[in-house]
Amino acid sequence: MHARSIFGSLGRTAAYSTMLMLSVSMPAIASAPEQAQVDADARKTDEQIIVQAKRRNQMQVISGGQLGALGTKKGLDVPFNVRSYTSALILNQQSQTLGQVLENDPSVRTTYGYGNFSEQFVIRGFPVYGDDVSINGLYGIVPRQLVSPQLYDQVQVLNGASAFLNGAAPGGSSIGGNINLMFKHAGETPLTRMTGDYESAGMGGGNVDVGRRFGTDNQFGIRINVAGKSGRTSIDLERRHSVAVGGGFDWRSRDDRTRVTLDMDYENQSVEQGRPGVLLGSTLTRVPRAPAPSSNYGQPWTFTELNYIFGMLNVEHDFSTHLTAYAAFGGLGGNEKGNYSSLTVTNAATGAGTNGSMYVPYVQTNESTRAGIRAHFTTGPLKHEVNAGGSGLWSEKDTAYAFALTSLGSNLYRPTFYRQSAPETFIGGNVNNPQKDGYTRLYSLFFSDTVSAFDDRVALTAGFRYQNMLVNDYGYGNYFTRYSQDAFTPVVGLVVHPTRRTSIYFNRIEGLAQGPQASGNVVNIGQTFPPYQTVQYEIGAKYDIGRFNTSLALYQISQPNAYAVPYGDAGQSIFSVDGRQRNRGIEWTINGEIVKGLRFNGGTSIIDANQRRTAGGLYDGNRAIGVPGYTINANLEYDLPFLKGGTLTGQAIRTGHQWANTANTLRVPGWTRFDLGARYTFLVDHKAMTARFGVENLANTRYWASAFGGYLLQGMPRTFKFSITADL
Repeated sequence: MHARSIFGSLGRTAAYSTMLMLSVSMPAIASAPEQAQVDADARKTDEQIIVQAKRRNQMQVISGGQLGALGTKKGLDVPFNVRSYTSALILNQQSQTLGQVLENDPSVRTTYGYGNFSEQFVIRGFPVYGDDVSINGLYGIVPRQLVSPQLYDQVQVLNGASAFLNGAAPGGSSIGGNINLMFKHAGETPLTRMTGDYESAGMGGGNVDVGRRFGTDNQFGIRINVAGKSGRTSIDLERRHSVAVGGGFDWRSRDDRTRVTLDMDYENQSVEQGRPGVLLGSTLTRVPRAPAPSSNYGQPWTFTELNYIFGMLNVEHDFSTHLTAYAAFGGLGGNEKGNYSSLTVTNAATGAGTNGSMYVPYVQTNESTRAGIRAHFTTGPLKHEVNAGGSGLWSEKDTAYAFALTSLGSNLYRPTFYRQSAPETFIGGNVNNPQKDGYTRLYSLFFSDTVSAFDDRVALTAGFRYQNMLVNDYGYGNYFTRYSQDAFTPVVGLVVHPTRRTSIYFNRIEGLAQGPQASGNVVNIGQTFPPYQTVQYEIGAKYDIGRFNTSLALYQISQPNAYAVPYGDAGQSIFSVDGRQRNRGIEWTINGEIVKGLRFNGGTSIIDANQRRTAGGLYDGNRAIGVPGYTINANLEYDLPFLKGGTLTGQAIRTGHQWANTANTLRVPGWTRFDLGARYTFLVDHKAMTARFGVENLANTRYWASAFGGYLLQGMPRTFKFSITADL
């Protein structure tokens, strides 16, 4: 059945079920004495149901998460800055993409991939591509362009380099941080949850989430998620469609020494006439003013269609209380195609520019695995936790392209729409049957020992990961290059607990990415350089009392940069890795209940992203492209004392100004966005229901949200959201 037909059936079923729940009749009135006691008991039970439902909604941000080679840890006990955004937050904020979830994090900003609609993230001033998001610590099995967050129990953010923890990312990013997703699995309490939702200007959908445990001692668990949405967005003429289906199965032995999980998921996303990023012409001396918030300068023939099937098998076994072995295997099959077009503005005053066009099919097949052991033992007064293992990833991409050599005239403020793109005459590969264009193989081995003493008040972690990177490039059938390099990435981390609720930490850890290959008109064309090894130093402090936590971190990350420089006396150039980008920053996060009924999630990030050792020293000291000097997030929730089950919500997001070029002459103004909302939990026939209403970009502010990569992404217009959830 076609994905749209599946969604249509889903939407009708969800809507019908919601109407049935809202139509439940009230019980008849009994005799006065007995009925009075019955009513009192019912009110007591109903209040308990509401309180339980509200408690489930309060744990929206957790300190800690899955740390790859080190396993799952509490944030207070590790020398890294990591936090997890839960499914309760995803549900309450009605998030439809991974980027909308990460709008809560002050250290993360979201932009688009170059020329398409894929979400790309920026952490500590460095990119995280969609290819480099992990699931349960495993790379290579996440849909690489758009992710439906309804399938996941947690979205985890690790700030800082992570080559030791997770290995090298296949896309070559994740230098400044890592994003990890955790699948949903059945809990001990049966769950049947149905949600219907609506988003302006005309997008409707729903979600069904069912979890059960069964068998002897509840050994077996199953969790099924089905979510879908389709219609017009708040951007003029833009339409989006998504379907996500996930199944999580788990088994545990009666003594809980063996645990097995199996997750299988399907995702389909499409965008029609999406609003693209805006490129800037080389002659511009200033950045054009952002157009009206809902305007769309995307061409009507642009689209993207994304289909992914992915999953993961994970096995753990405790040989004793001191020794655990684990293994995981995951895979992804992706099929993408799209016709893309970005507007290049050539006149900032009038908005005049040109639209190109490019059609790209992309087929991806990934396999990813890891295995290891975790051992606990003591040597005298010292406790040890040893982690050792390895990982492997194999990725093949089949792709081609066709783009037009001529451009179509248009305008940022008064766009000209064309029925079809200009003839695509420049073709690479076979667009009707794309062939293998790239192959990546990543192998790694890791070892670490965490030594703790003084009743676990001091813990020192030291270790390394050996990484082998093989990358074959087939050049759309025109040429072949081979890249094979090795690297060691060590780690040292220290945690000191002055009290049980506080910790001070330090780490020295590295990031790892594929080194560049010399290209262009240079004398060393084709030369392959060793992998980029970034170095991070970080010191910080944390405070965590369960319902409330806060952390403060200071860091420095240095990454090599490559460029061409003059060579010899004949006007030649040579490609060299002599440049450097140094990012220094301070991060402060606050998450949890400040006083009873009042919760705050957010914080601030201050970054000095400095270009150093640029070609001829021309741009030394300039700020890196698209990295704001500061970002602030503030998300408040207040439980109304006079309305049991009622909660008011508000969010403010502030991003400082950015530069759109290395010369720092194209300044993108800073921006502020305000959101407002409310939710109300009530009962229908003793079943909890929650209604939510939200308005994003309340003031309908026009702004450029990002200039990362040197192109502009406009912020979303005022958007209304409504949903209702029933726990049956």
